[in-house]
Amino acid sequence: MWGVEAVIIEKATYWNFSSEELLKEFETASTGLTQVEAKIRIKRYGPNLLKQRKSHSNLSLFFAQFKSPVILILIFAAVLSAFLRDPADTIIILAIVLGSGLLGFWQEVGAAGAVEKLLSIVEIKAVILRDGEVVEIPLEEVVPGDIAVLTAGGGIPGDCLLIEADGLFVDEAALTGETYPVEKSVGVLASDTALALRTNVLYLGTHVVSGTGKTVVVKTGLATEFGAISQRLRLRVPETEFEHGIRQFGYLLMEVTLLLVIAIFATVA
Repeated sequence: MWGVEAVIIEKATYWNFSSEELLKEFETASTGLTQVEAKIRIKRYGPNLLKQRKSHSNLSLFFAQFKSPVILILIFAAVLSAFLRDPADTIIILAIVLGSGLLGFWQEVGAAGAVEKLLSIVEIKAVILRDGEVVEIPLEEVVPGDIAVLTAGGGIPGDCLLIEADGLFVDEAALTGETYPVEKSVGVLASDTALALRTNVLYLGTHVVSGTGKTVVVKTGLATEFGAISQRLRLRVPETEFEHGIRQFGYLLMEVTLLLVIAIFATVA
């Protein structure tokens, strides 16, 4: 069955296969996949993304505004005022907290919408053969088995095996550190060939410097070499100096407030 064979090929050293063997295993013609088959495969493999897009609900964004130490101190002060039966101070503090939360929520929702619009404008396209015709599709819709058409200046839509090449040179500096463009050619290489020496393979995240070519996409998304690297380098985005300072100041206020509360209760007692 195709699904089983494709999984085996993806885990294998596909640079050790001829283009004819790989096309046969993926049940892909030189004219590309049909639109129907492409939809089936994208459901099986998922979008061609290195990082899945996270969608946050408006409710979660709203409650996230009340996690800072300063806001927590104000909430504690409001609770304390209510306990001491001081409604005026309670209402004023809660109004400040709610106003701050609503302002932050409104700014984050607006920023998220702006980012979505910007991403839709700068959407990266891939040139693919579908139903025998050359079409441009969003990069995330590329699936294993697609036939990609490469020209100078274009990016590589996934980890691919070369099936046609004419003076094709690819910049792989982002992946291998190689300073000069690498010449690519059709052929079969030994299974133990090092990544930087696989001249019949092209990788997601690299781009064509000159020449033209045609490839069959073998791996997409996190299954690619770049995807494997991104998984190993999943680091939290470092906070800015301003954010760090605000957080530390908030913790200091919390400590001072706690000490004052303890001192007051100790004095009263």
